[in-house]
Amino acid sequence: MAEAPLLSVRNLRTYFDEDGRVVKAVDDVSFEVGKGETVGVVGESGSGKSVTSLSIMRLVPMPPGRIASGEVIFDGQSLLTLSDRQMRSLRGKRIAMVFQDPMTSLNPFLKISTQLMEVTQLHLGHSKAEARAHAIEMLELVGIPDAARRMDQYPHEFSGGMRQRVMIAIALSCRPQLLIADEPTTALDVTIQAQILDLIRKLKRDTGTSVVLITHDLGVVAGMADRIIVMYAGHVFETAPTKELFARPGNPYTRGLLLSVPDVTDMTRGELYQIPGLPPDVSRLPPGCPFAARCDRAEAICHEVFPPLVQLSTQHHSLCHFAADVYQQPMQRTVAAADA
Repeated sequence: MAEAPLLSVRNLRTYFDEDGRVVKAVDDVSFEVGKGETVGVVGESGSGKSVTSLSIMRLVPMPPGRIASGEVIFDGQSLLTLSDRQMRSLRGKRIAMVFQDPMTSLNPFLKISTQLMEVTQLHLGHSKAEARAHAIEMLELVGIPDAARRMDQYPHEFSGGMRQRVMIAIALSCRPQLLIADEPTTALDVTIQAQILDLIRKLKRDTGTSVVLITHDLGVVAGMADRIIVMYAGHVFETAPTKELFARPGNPYTRGLLLSVPDVTDMTRGELYQIPGLPPDVSRLPPGCPFAARCDRAEAICHEVFPPLVQLSTQHHSLCHFAADVYQQPMQRTVAAADA
């Protein structure tokens, strides 16, 4: 009998009411995360990646947002039926999140020590001395030198990369079962990006924590994720094991994303490929496939009928009328991991 997934998101719909319009930021999204697994969630800005993570954490601002329907099951427990108090006791202890901008996530008026210590004092019942010792240990774990001294500094005294390390230390202080990392390397230079990804990989290996890694960069998930979920216009367009998705994408949108990644090993390619057009307004989606207006292989049915979810292999699904045809055309190039 297969082991139950740690996280199961089923038919999740999260909408925002804005000026009389309904913005369907997340529309019928389903996926699972296994114990000890890293799942990458990729897509352009506005695809619904971050709103999905906020929905899981029950952090969607209400109003204007609302979780219209669906289920979020974590370790056998329905998160959407918990009281606010129950959710607060779980958030930070068993599920933790690293946001993309540590400067706005850390309180600029509080010392790093205060922000690290309050997590274990609240969730683990640590005394002040225990919390301080644990906080120093966590800063050392994430690679911050002279941790005992730097504990009493303020966020502005840390570099961007160091602030992100502090956020990871806070997120992992209670050894959560699930870590959601939302664009954790966006504002960092390439060298620091690689260090942060190495850190997440090492901590996952040492602690067994499951990871949901949200990014717009396929190069980031190439060397990190076991499986990848591709989102577009609030929908899951494709999901597959990483190697299979990179070698044989089953969706024109995924293929376009892969072709858009620079290939430093081939300097003869000329101009970099880009997907034509812009993502659609999810409050005014046309009938049919949301990607049809940008797709180079769209036919009449694509503009008229919403596509089915097609199973291409045991763990590979694609939302496309012509998924089987796209799947039969392997990619001729690979995407190198960002930290390779």
